[in-house]
Amino acid sequence: MTPLRVLLLLAVVFLAFGWFAKAGCIQQAPNGPGGELGLDWSGSRQYVAMCYSDTVPLFGAERLDQGAFPYKKSWEEVAADGTTQIRYMEYPVLSGLYQYGSMVVAKTWNSVSWLPQALQVAVYFNVVAIGLALAWLVTVWATAMSAGRRIWDAAIVAASPLVIVHGFTNFDALATAFAAGGVLAWGKKRPVLAGVLLGLGGAAKMYPLLLLGPLLVLCWRAGKLREWGQAACAALAAWIVVNLPIALLYPSGWYEFFRLNSVRGADPDSIYNVISSFTGWSGFDGTLYPGDEPIFLNAVTLALFAAVCGAVAYIAMNAPTRPRLAQLGFLVVAGFLLTNKVWSPQYSLWLVPLAVLALPHRRILLAWMTIDALVWFPRMYYYLGVGNKGVPEQWFTGTVVVRDLAVAGLCALVVRQIYRPREDLVRRFGVDDPNGGVLDRAPDVRSRSKTVRRQALDQA
Repeated sequence: MTPLRVLLLLAVVFLAFGWFAKAGCIQQAPNGPGGELGLDWSGSRQYVAMCYSDTVPLFGAERLDQGAFPYKKSWEEVAADGTTQIRYMEYPVLSGLYQYGSMVVAKTWNSVSWLPQALQVAVYFNVVAIGLALAWLVTVWATAMSAGRRIWDAAIVAASPLVIVHGFTNFDALATAFAAGGVLAWGKKRPVLAGVLLGLGGAAKMYPLLLLGPLLVLCWRAGKLREWGQAACAALAAWIVVNLPIALLYPSGWYEFFRLNSVRGADPDSIYNVISSFTGWSGFDGTLYPGDEPIFLNAVTLALFAAVCGAVAYIAMNAPTRPRLAQLGFLVVAGFLLTNKVWSPQYSLWLVPLAVLALPHRRILLAWMTIDALVWFPRMYYYLGVGNKGVPEQWFTGTVVVRDLAVAGLCALVVRQIYRPREDLVRRFGVDDPNGGVLDRAPDVRSRSKTVRRQALDQA
């Protein structure tokens, strides 16, 4: 059996573990006087069993149970202060269409009498899960192909504890598949295909587009801006092709994702909420009412992320040896999560393929992934509430601090290896950048590194 087949089989096993971890939330029980079957979430099962998945409640909340088309269908939502808000599908277009397609398959399944029957939401969850599992298998495959001679490093992607906990929490595996595919395509010197995949990933979740930033700086240093331009234009074109029809037909529904993110406050997993939980701090904007935009929080998160990008660009231009794409990609995405006001728990999946390619130290990565996965447990019991035998908020936010420190530690190790390339396991035996594509072994044209400038003068 080839290494790739072993990795894919290992991924299937861990995806099965992930499905069983969520299966408790699609159990059925008699509900109501007529004995009709319904989801058994009695006793806050979704938190006690720690099986919560956004897929289940969103089936009704996004009106998918009505067969409604996302972005066209609207509904009124009553806020805590009694005001009403017109709502639409809150996900980027490709993720929304994936949910719609899964709903169509689920309803079709239930309409065929000779097929095994279950609650429509349970069938829907399983249809979604099958697609997400395939997407994660693509992620494993692309990472293994990108790892080159270190193909076994991808075993950490296949057997990550985060897959068990978050593989089916939300729809992020779609984006990781496109992002990993984009990195692989760039490494194979196919910038247009890389751009298309990153653009499609951005239409599912925005983070794959962040990888264009590190590519820009690396291409600037190596004098490969033409190839970067091809990738960037292809990414923009792919994103527009997916988004433009929905934006033209249903502009309010299309804009909902952006509107909701602008008015969203600090997420429970964000560093800003951590500070509030331990200090009682009311945040940059003080008390906000439903629909109010946290203007100062948005400005701070944007400024901090811009500072992260500036720091990564500085490292890219000043390092004695040009950094690898995976190293800078990991730093940018990790910096985005650490400074952003939202770090939904499943977002940690974004880091897994990049971390394996950037820092292939298996024990270190496994330790971080285990810590990150364990944050889920106090999170669920915090939502359960102290009055229902849950845990105080500080127990949850304390584990978030440990998670953030672990990710920051990984960033520090990546930076260390950028400046000390002899410690980089990937660069052993004369390897430059397996994912670099046109950048691999390309001479530097622009650099602020004194070492590189001195070498260029010596060669002249």
